[in-house]
Amino acid sequence: MKHSLSAAVLLLLLVLDPFGSLPVYLATLSAVAQERRLFLAIRESVIAFVILLLFMLSGQQFLTLMHLTERSLAVSGGVILFIIAIRMVFGEASGGLADTKISHEPFIVPLAVPMLAGPSAMATVLMMASTEQDNLITWILALAIAVAISCLVIISANQIRRIVGSDVVEATQKLMGLVLAAVATEMILSGLKKYFLGE
Repeated sequence: MKHSLSAAVLLLLLVLDPFGSLPVYLATLSAVAQERRLFLAIRESVIAFVILLLFMLSGQQFLTLMHLTERSLAVSGGVILFIIAIRMVFGEASGGLADTKISHEPFIVPLAVPMLAGPSAMATVLMMASTEQDNLITWILALAIAVAISCLVIISANQIRRIVGSDVVEATQKLMGLVLAAVATEMILSGLKKYFLGE
């Protein structure tokens, strides 16, 4: 399953789901002073980028250590993404975190982990780097772009909600969930094809 830079950025944005996570960002930033929100958003995004980059760079070593194949990673990764997609379309993509009251300035949790560098994102970058090792520079660039866009969404969370409204945010989340479901299905089919046809 080959990815171009634009396709990789889109896939990572679907997994990170910055627009669908707006309620979580708003709840998290409510306890943060206005003058510190820019610094906090950049700091948490950098932490998430470093975590995902480590997963990306150590992907092949991890597979070897755990005696896993690219086929199993493609299928399991696709299943995880499909579950996330279903939650985006039919339920709360944030896993209930939007209702959590944050009373202190967050550090790593919940913005960096699990909202940005969550299990699905880790599985995705691990799969991308392991299946297409010759495109590692492209994947790193795509990851940087996707995290940067997510950072901008965090910074602009209040403005986005005021401009587009909650209904548009929810509709966008469901649309992204549909696209992610298609991507997940393609990943599963790719893994099954390699298993049964020995490709």
